[in-house]
Amino acid sequence: MKILITGICGFVGSSLARALLDADSSNLLYGLDNFIRPGSESNRADLKNLGIKLFHGDLRNPSDLETLPVVDFVIDAAANPSVLAGVDGKSSSRQLVEHNLLGTVNMLEFCKQHGAGFVLLSTSRVYSIPPLADLAVEVIDGAYRPVIDRNLPPSLTAAGVSEGFSTNSPVSLYGATKLASEALALEYGETFQLPVFINRCGVLAGAGQFGRPDQGIFAYWINSWKQQRPLKYIGFDGHGHQVRDCLHPRDLLTLLQKQFAAGSLPVDQRIINCAGGIKSSRSLGQLSAWCADRYGPREVASEATPRPFDIPWMVLNSAKAQDIWDWEPQTHTDAILTEIADHADQNPDWLNLSAPL
Repeated sequence: MKILITGICGFVGSSLARALLDADSSNLLYGLDNFIRPGSESNRADLKNLGIKLFHGDLRNPSDLETLPVVDFVIDAAANPSVLAGVDGKSSSRQLVEHNLLGTVNMLEFCKQHGAGFVLLSTSRVYSIPPLADLAVEVIDGAYRPVIDRNLPPSLTAAGVSEGFSTNSPVSLYGATKLASEALALEYGETFQLPVFINRCGVLAGAGQFGRPDQGIFAYWINSWKQQRPLKYIGFDGHGHQVRDCLHPRDLLTLLQKQFAAGSLPVDQRIINCAGGIKSSRSLGQLSAWCADRYGPREVASEATPRPFDIPWMVLNSAKAQDIWDWEPQTHTDAILTEIADHADQNPDWLNLSAPL
């Protein structure tokens, strides 16, 4: 099979490329990257040595796609993945829309031209912020949990947020670009008879991730803890009780293989959550305890003022993926954290690639 991965030199794209080749060496992989993400250059030589043909191009420029080869499937892993993008003063809102939405449109036109399938790696951030921000929570074992005896929002249970949860605005500018990309991808699929799949991912993490405070939080926290860089619990009670789930990108491999081979499916079966779920979830405080066991204790600062769009608890329920695709994550969170820490030990200057002081 011929597969094109956009954003291939990022953490998720490069992880999927390696997993696809490990699973089937007959796969022909191509990659597109603009190399503007700090650290992305570090993956270029390794991927080329694996026999992957890399193209330097920008999804925002249709002419950059004209020399790409005909493929069977496109995996769209290129995006600005920060919920603060476009509002934090470090990137413009127009650039966010151009990268995350117009880039998707250009890739969908590419798929239309060549009859290729399309897999969009989307995000939990397409879900509506107000009901999540207002969620009644309690602290159990150093982590927020929904108060189950309260009236929970529809499609939210102790097992997490399922696909029927509201996607009404506000979802952040970032979430809106991904939600709009989802809608366009499905419309292109229906209109031009293209196989299209939307995989809404939880927090993706693993060794080699370019961690920053606003993205790649597991990698950022572990590397920063080891390097004695400043760390701070931001928002809510200032004790790091906010919770996210955790998934390694390579665990998407079996799902992707089944999607590549699938025939026609109803539209509502083409959108699924892909996440580690409640078993994988950790609070920042729990992550700090793990780091203290590995590297020794240290102080973490506290600031109760919340960041824009922050929510106390985000765990995705992937029961639909299990029902439709017989998929569930395989890598335990502790194994992911150990992998990140081992990589941090071997690469003491790793944060300088993506999160310089």
